[in-house]
Amino acid sequence: MNRRVNDLGKDNVGRLLFRLALPAIIAQVVNALYNIVDRIYIGHIKGVGDIALTGVGLCFPVIMFISALSALIGMGGGTRAATAMGEGDKEKAERILGNCFSLAVIASVAVIILFQVIKRPMLYLFGASDNTIDYAISYIGIYLWGTLFVQISMGINNFITCQGFSTFSMATTLIGAAANIILDPLFIFGFGLGVKGAALATIISQFISAAWVIRFLTGKKTGLRLNPSYFRLKAGIILPVVAIGVSPFIMQATESLVNIAFNYSLSRFGGDIAVGAMTICSSVAQVFSLMIQGLAQGAQPIVSYNYGAKQIDRVKKVFRLFLICAFSFTVFCTGLAELFPGMFVGLFNDKPELVNISVWALRIYAAGFWMMGVQTACQQTFVGLGQARISLLLALLRKIILLIPLIFILPVFIDDKVFAVFLAEPIADICAACTTGCLFAVKFPKILRKRMAQ
Repeated sequence: MNRRVNDLGKDNVGRLLFRLALPAIIAQVVNALYNIVDRIYIGHIKGVGDIALTGVGLCFPVIMFISALSALIGMGGGTRAATAMGEGDKEKAERILGNCFSLAVIASVAVIILFQVIKRPMLYLFGASDNTIDYAISYIGIYLWGTLFVQISMGINNFITCQGFSTFSMATTLIGAAANIILDPLFIFGFGLGVKGAALATIISQFISAAWVIRFLTGKKTGLRLNPSYFRLKAGIILPVVAIGVSPFIMQATESLVNIAFNYSLSRFGGDIAVGAMTICSSVAQVFSLMIQGLAQGAQPIVSYNYGAKQIDRVKKVFRLFLICAFSFTVFCTGLAELFPGMFVGLFNDKPELVNISVWALRIYAAGFWMMGVQTACQQTFVGLGQARISLLLALLRKIILLIPLIFILPVFIDDKVFAVFLAEPIADICAACTTGCLFAVKFPKILRKRMAQ
């Protein structure tokens, strides 16, 4: 029987956010396992784990860019589809789904061709050394072939979430991650494929997740059906999707630029071991950040649907709850990183030299994360309200305007260059969150009043 599992316009906001966000958070954590589990296993390859881990860490910018494309398509399309459903226009929502699927295919082909051609010089630019380059190329050369599977399992999956089918959306990543956890040790150690085995296990797992998404969106339960008659790209459909999705895209794509800047600077000042520490720090931060992203994925459909339906009081309620939950969680995560850094670092490697610098670095790197709850709640609510320009500005602020310049400027003034590079992260986090919160306090009431007047 076709029905909406959660009524976005009528159900209690608190319970609705919980039902949508919890599966999305679990899904995002499990999604992180696609790459985190790889790094954990790779870091424990006998004799070369630390170097292999550093090599795979150099691939992180490419992985984040591919993930960013899925956010562009999925979060932009999901937000537009949720708004259309709130307005009662199901056909428009299905047209958005069909166009987004085609865009995912086209973007995947372009990414595969481009990065396969330039992967070696690109990885050297990212900070690879002669010791780490072969591991990096072995991993990314295989991972790239799974790009389309990532776009479907992470991007198109948003069209399941925006209908209220949070459990099915969560199952997408649970199925793939479970496969990855099983296949990783088999391919890495059982078949002796090492880094190549980790990449192969990952793309097979992503294929399984993508197959689940396609099966659901062509099955009997879905309210929005993947219809080939809507696959032809139309500017009137795609451009608004891109306008909304560009903010989460830039948020994740600029993470690639940030990682490149970090690795380049750390390779100059601290060598491979500092880059290895950065791999561990960014891996821990990725898990925390994706959990917040899961909360945002639960809140955004409620915001978008009720904004489309002009139920302004419900929009206000979900934002307040979103902000409280996000801020509480980031404070908790910061406390864990500061008090128990060794617990996280030990998951990835046990060589004393790498462990010691990573524990020290993680305490610095995570010192400003407690403010990211404010940053995420305000910025992602702007996305849910369709405020593409504002959310884009805020996406650029933290990473492009603040963080990347600080990575290069602080070492000029601080004698301990490696410390200076890691210090850039908490300074940028706190400054960006304060700015975002102030801007939101001014703009949010005006946006809601304008909507009510329409």
